[in-house]
Amino acid sequence: MLPSGPDSCVSYDYEISCFDLLTPEEKELLNTRSVLVNYKKGEMICKQGSFASHIMYLDKGLVKIYLEGNPKDLILTITPEHNLMGLQSLFEGNHTFLYSISTYTDSVVRLVDIQIFKQLLQQNPLFSYRILNVLNESTSQAYGRFFSLTHKQLHGRLADILLCLSRKIFHSEYFDLPLSRSDLSDLTSMSTESVIRIMKDFKDNKIIDISNRSITLLDIARLESISATG
Repeated sequence: MLPSGPDSCVSYDYEISCFDLLTPEEKELLNTRSVLVNYKKGEMICKQGSFASHIMYLDKGLVKIYLEGNPKDLILTITPEHNLMGLQSLFEGNHTFLYSISTYTDSVVRLVDIQIFKQLLQQNPLFSYRILNVLNESTSQAYGRFFSLTHKQLHGRLADILLCLSRKIFHSEYFDLPLSRSDLSDLTSMSTESVIRIMKDFKDNKIIDISNRSITLLDIARLESISATG
């Protein structure tokens, strides 16, 4: 089943890091050919169309992966820590990043030399199999996002995002929202005005409560119903 509901907006968070499948010698090689970089909130990690010299692993933080557009961007996923980014640049014949990535919060990213990453894929079957699974999950998620954006009404799209943030990012029904209303509009493919109006509808109907940038999901069952019916 495609993750077309609340699970389709966020990258999968794996319990076991793919790097745990490397041998001690391979881990040492990885450490010598990678570097940890600190990014401030709002900084760009990579630019769509730029040369892809590395694979990225989000060691700490929260980022968005998006396609740049005019006048609006399209956010593909919200990505929490312990996720790989840039894997789509691995296929032969491609040398550029297919999307841009920027931070929602202060983040720490490990940049891994792409040639070393390819070498590890060739020599370690378990590692290669895990990366294949990651790419397959990413494809399934993309299908789910496409279904949500093309088949659901505005209220259903926003319900999906709020449930996704609660379940997959913050693991709580109360959280401080790191996304702006503009980000929410890019994520749901609707106007900022529509996001503001529907958030107000949800608040007026006591489905959520909003205080500054803090959100509390008051009625999960109704949000789930809105998500399911679209």
